Amino acid sequence: MNAGRGTEPDALGEVVSLCRRLRLKYFREQAEDVVLTARAQRWDPAEAMRVLLAAEAEGRDRSTTELHRRRAHLPSGKTFEVWSEVRSSIPAKTQRALASLEWVARAENLVVAGPSGTGKSHLLEALGHAAVERQMTVVWFSVEDLGAMVRRHRVDDTVSKAFAQLAATSLVLVDDIGLLPISADAAEGLYRLVDAMYERRSVALSSNLHPSGFDQLMDKTIASALVDRLMHHAHVILTEGESVRLADATSGKGVRPLVD
Repeated sequence: MNAGRGTEPDALGEVVSLCRRLRLKYFREQAEDVVLTARAQRWDPAEAMRVLLAAEAEGRDRSTTELHRRRAHLPSGKTFEVWSEVRSSIPAKTQRALASLEWVARAENLVVAGPSGTGKSHLLEALGHAAVERQMTVVWFSVEDLGAMVRRHRVDDTVSKAFAQLAATSLVLVDDIGLLPISADAAEGLYRLVDAMYERRSVALSSNLHPSGFDQLMDKTIASALVDRLMHHAHVILTEGESVRLADATSGKGVRPLVD
């Protein structure tokens, strides 16, 4: 903008410069428009400041949410917006209670167990996205990701430290337990995760098996210690029925129609 006198910077230009220095990105982006609006509508100066500071706060919240979403590594973008409450075998009241995330605030766990295709993974991911939207930190793992983590940190003897750091995460999601055989490293990783999070933060698991059957997947000693900690403060949700994916496929809803 033109200087008010000679080469002396105008007040707005100095505000923009100070915003850059103070890293007030969103305040800076809105400053000129808000000042023009304030002049035209004869706002009280405090109102202009309120609008600009609100823009900065909202911008920072959006930026934090996107950062948390990237770091969560949620797999496919399945949210509650595309979740069908009526197609789930989980009672609607329970679905809404889970979506409230009050159990995460209480550092409680969640186990969703049932046959393939009954919405377990979709529910877990939707909960993850909902938690991110509420400024919570989230991380998504497969059970073999945990095994790889154990192997990676065993090299420099930092396994315990790596899992202890996860205790700073609001919600850790582990998908598809029991779908494939679990390696010894993966079993160790799952135990270490649940132990590190115990009574501090929340873990949510999806599994084809009820936790009482985890000793079919891993060493019984590890399974016993894992299930003891996992279930102490846990909600266990059982899904049932036919695969939603298979039903969609057989009814032609799984793909777009081919064009002749």
